[in-house]
Amino acid sequence: MIHGKKGRTRKIFLALVIFISISLGYWLYASIFKRDNTIPEDKLAKVTRGNLARSVVATGKIQPLSKVDIKSKSSGIIKYLYSDEGDRVKSGQVLVELDKELIQAQLREAEASLLAAKARLMEVHAQKAGIEAELSKLQIDLQTTRRISVLAEREYTRRQGMLKERLISNSEMDSAENQLIEVQQKVKSLESEINVKRLTIEATAKAVMKAEAEVAQAQAIVQRQEENLAYTTIRSPMDGIVLSRPVEVGDAVSSILQLGSNATLIMTMADMSQVFVEGRVDENDIGKVRMGQSTRITVDTFRDRKFDGEVIKISPLGTEKDNVIGFKVKVSILNDSQLLRVNMSANAEIILEEKKDILLVPEAAVIYDKKKDTFAEIPEKSADRGRRQIAVKLGISNGTYTEILQGLKESDTVVLQ
Repeated sequence: MIHGKKGRTRKIFLALVIFISISLGYWLYASIFKRDNTIPEDKLAKVTRGNLARSVVATGKIQPLSKVDIKSKSSGIIKYLYSDEGDRVKSGQVLVELDKELIQAQLREAEASLLAAKARLMEVHAQKAGIEAELSKLQIDLQTTRRISVLAEREYTRRQGMLKERLISNSEMDSAENQLIEVQQKVKSLESEINVKRLTIEATAKAVMKAEAEVAQAQAIVQRQEENLAYTTIRSPMDGIVLSRPVEVGDAVSSILQLGSNATLIMTMADMSQVFVEGRVDENDIGKVRMGQSTRITVDTFRDRKFDGEVIKISPLGTEKDNVIGFKVKVSILNDSQLLRVNMSANAEIILEEKKDILLVPEAAVIYDKKKDTFAEIPEKSADRGRRQIAVKLGISNGTYTEILQGLKESDTVVLQ
């Protein structure tokens, strides 16, 4: 009996050991291999309400809408410089003065030549007036002589009749004839002199025209020298800021009228109140860009500030770069604050569509399946992996945030994928 009791006790002890071993093993297994359904805080986000814009971005450099290269119309040596890089200037303000001595001497010489030409013109005019006066006197003498000739001819005819009737002598008849011949010769002489005077007047008129041309030429030379003298003072053509000034006092300056684009560059200035950025937009997005579309411009220098702008030009010609076709888009920016500077790197965000006061979730919270259906996951401890998938309907997206039309409400928590 004692032996049997010991056997049962041994079996009970053995069973107890086995049970404890199994329980301990299960506990160890559960502790090591049990799945943790807790989702880290950095993998959670809230559904929020806010504003969202769908856009494309054109990247480029800040450039002024109005930029001018200042070059001189007169050649010479720089005597005075009144503006330097970074100076703000007004339209009409004197920027540069060239040495004037040589041009002033040339102007005095031209003015002397003009005076001489005018004196010559006055002299020729006086000659012409004198000859015209002589012609007028000859014409009066001719008229008088012709009247005398008519009277002499009548007297000659009358005496011919009297001679036939023996009322006068032959000598009286000869006297009347001689008087008529003398008057007729005088008429011819006056007519000849008048013709000569007329020819002389024609020649004098040509001399007047030549003298007038010489005066006009001399006046043109004076005017040109006056302009050259005025060109030695170079003024600003606009309100703006001096971007660069590559010359110094004493430098030689060549005329743009002589060398064109190869003339000496004196300054470059620009109106910085209106600037633009020109960037490329991919051919897949260019169809959504329209003239006058609103833009938001950011620059590296002012990362926490956005500048407003609008699309003012869309290139009709695409160009290929890195096997991608792009189109140039120019965006104007109002720079009243004068913070933007030339050649700053800028990103122009062209707003294609904008919505306000809508539900938003991070783009990383959206799940797309093979059928392009969209879902989001929300935390749920009782579900497998501690999360549950729900269908959502999306609106616009900017690549960072997405609009939620259906499936979620404000303050819901979603899981970032």
